[in-house]
Amino acid sequence: MIEILYEDKDLIVCVKPIGVLSQPGMEEGEDMITLLTKHLEENKEKPYIGLVHRLDRNVGGVMVFSKKQAVTSKLSQAIQERNFTKEYMAVVHNKPEEATGIYKDLLFKDSSKNKSFVVKRVRKGVKEASLEYTVLDSIHGEKSELTLVRIKLHTGRTHQIRVQFSSRKMPLLGDGKYGSKDNRCEIALWSYRLAFRHPMLNKEIDFKKMPPSIYPWNLFEK
Repeated sequence: MIEILYEDKDLIVCVKPIGVLSQPGMEEGEDMITLLTKHLEENKEKPYIGLVHRLDRNVGGVMVFSKKQAVTSKLSQAIQERNFTKEYMAVVHNKPEEATGIYKDLLFKDSSKNKSFVVKRVRKGVKEASLEYTVLDSIHGEKSELTLVRIKLHTGRTHQIRVQFSSRKMPLLGDGKYGSKDNRCEIALWSYRLAFRHPMLNKEIDFKKMPPSIYPWNLFEK
């Protein structure tokens, strides 16, 4: 059962569970488009669900889907024009030098490896990536310091948060692809907040959802 935070005739804001795909694809398993389409059919609504943005399978949290093609276009345009606030929570190995900061990098996506890399100069396929972070808490883990950070994306590149922190020797817990040796959890990344102007009602709407009370998030519960 999908947790729905907000729904009207134009869109649905909901919580994607960890392990569920954003859309049908090459991988087998449940996906949000199919689950939400069933939800509409059960409510005897037109079974259209538009994908506006994606989360990796092993990342959960707040997502928005549209219920009309015109709304899909408007939301997609808002994301392209960066009129969309996306904030994440992450648990990383080690700790940033500063309590708050901005990371800017050039990223190259290697599609054959499904992996992104920080590179030094602009060339074909290289895109700028930018985010800002705030350290929320830090504890001493078994092998390294662990830090809870809140991240606001300025750009939406493939694996952006994962590679930008990993390149600074702060891989996300559970992220073996980018250097974490902790395999006790899925990637410790959570879509915590979405805020945007409703394309049809023309008003700001804002939704937050804290990560689940499981490792490693429960290490920081006070």
